Amino acid sequence: MKIKLVFSAVFVLLFAGITTLNAQEEKNKEQERYFEINKNIDIFNTLLRELDMFYVDSIDLQKTVKAGIDNMLYTLDPYTEYYDEEATKQFTTMTTGEYAGVGAGILYKDDRIIFSEPFEGKPAAKAGIKAGDIILAIDGVDMTKTEKVEGETYGRSLSNYVSSHLKGQPGTTITIKVERLGEKKPLTFKVTREKISMDIIPYYGIVADGVGYINLTTFTNKSAAEVKEAFMSMKKEGITSLVFDVRSNGGGVLEDAVQIVNMFVPKGKVVLSTKGKLKQWDRTYRTTLEPIDMDIPLVVLVDKNSASASEILAGSLQDMDRAVLIGERTFGKGLVQSPRELPYNSSFKLTTSKYYIPSGRCVQAIDYSHRNADGSVARTPDSLTTVFHTEIGRPVRDGGGVTPDITLGEEKVVTICYYLENQFIVFDWVSNWMLKHKTIAPAKEFTITDADYEDFKAFVKSKDFEYDRMSEKSMQSLKEVMEFEGYMKTAEAEFKALEAMLKPDLERDLEIFKEDIVAQINEEIAKRYYYQKGQYIVSLRRDSAVKKALEVLANPDEYRKILSAPENKENN
Repeated sequence: MKIKLVFSAVFVLLFAGITTLNAQEEKNKEQERYFEINKNIDIFNTLLRELDMFYVDSIDLQKTVKAGIDNMLYTLDPYTEYYDEEATKQFTTMTTGEYAGVGAGILYKDDRIIFSEPFEGKPAAKAGIKAGDIILAIDGVDMTKTEKVEGETYGRSLSNYVSSHLKGQPGTTITIKVERLGEKKPLTFKVTREKISMDIIPYYGIVADGVGYINLTTFTNKSAAEVKEAFMSMKKEGITSLVFDVRSNGGGVLEDAVQIVNMFVPKGKVVLSTKGKLKQWDRTYRTTLEPIDMDIPLVVLVDKNSASASEILAGSLQDMDRAVLIGERTFGKGLVQSPRELPYNSSFKLTTSKYYIPSGRCVQAIDYSHRNADGSVARTPDSLTTVFHTEIGRPVRDGGGVTPDITLGEEKVVTICYYLENQFIVFDWVSNWMLKHKTIAPAKEFTITDADYEDFKAFVKSKDFEYDRMSEKSMQSLKEVMEFEGYMKTAEAEFKALEAMLKPDLERDLEIFKEDIVAQINEEIAKRYYYQKGQYIVSLRRDSAVKKALEVLANPDEYRKILSAPENKENN
């Protein structure tokens, strides 16, 4: 017994000694860490003062410091960002979806700033401002020129200059003078600024018998409320299935993504969990409310630009076997950022954790902590990803975004269409066309006539329109390779025949790609008369992902099969 007591006492003393030693080591490491932080802050402060005092030229302190901060943060990941006072205001706009102004888009065209899109129901539209109006002055201040800001193109400088005059306190009135096509004299409008909420849902509606559609462009702290309102509105109209479109939705407030998932799954479900360095910051997000509809068939449309909160929404519904996903593999952003306040009204957001959706997988595609020798990073190869399983047992993978249940190829933009838009050819033709057409048919029915298209072709030919031909460049490369390898001697005739077929021919290309160009024109016209809703209505008519969604929803057996447990091959 004495031996046991002595042994126990020695063990306790030894354990206490080891614990004390470990605690002391942790304390020493912490002190060393604080010393390194203070040492580097002192070096940075001294360096900045020396630069300011002795550098051969005067330096812009704010710009220099910001560049240093930006480069420091970029070594971590592209989502940890610093915002000065002005940028902090813009960041607040992104998270709330609100700002004060006239409610219109602007763009730089022909050395001027024009209104590209007055938003429906907003001050600019209510005052009578139209797309294509050239901004000449605001409150008597010339808006046709400004000083170029260092590091910016003139167009960007001028755009920022005009934008700063359009924005202001809600309730204040400004006078905007514009030049309008078809008007001999400038027009003047008095516009009262309002608190503007960005269209989180630019369009929702019934796209087929009983099929509702919601397009969600971002996640703010109002997204869930707006989705609920849109869904309930369509429920009253009798929808029996729903298409949820988060293509090109880069994410935002993750709590709202959780709330949207909550509308379609039972209360108490884990939607995601976050894990980071500080365990006290780890969180588990569950559904806390009773669902609105647990039975309605759901399809979620995703693409390579669906990221963050979009992946939480799509991935969680997939992991719970609650929706069929259609489209492309998503972006793969499984990192969570938290905003932090800094002195002098500045701020930054930093990556604090990774998130994990119900199956336990993290969709993060790039490990920024492991960089190549040149500083670059690469996506995690599929061979290194891990298989997880949905609630019913369907296999899903981590490490590379969310792979849809039905994968569709990426829709390519026709080259000529890109340049027709980029050079404002379609925009300008539509502005002229509208002078002769005060009204148009409803967006669901509208299309230009063949006579309209012939007029458009003549308009294109009258302009100095040029478009890049990738095939032409590829042919030149092929020619060089064939000559180098000696094949031109035996295949010269075939090469010339192919070269003739791919030679730029505007008349021919305007006919070959007529269907795509007409669709592009129809969308621009519908947007002018019916705003963004009209544009969406027209574009959805040709949307291959929406068509596939309608096919799946029209076939209950296929829908159920996709969301069923995989067959056990050992029993076959």
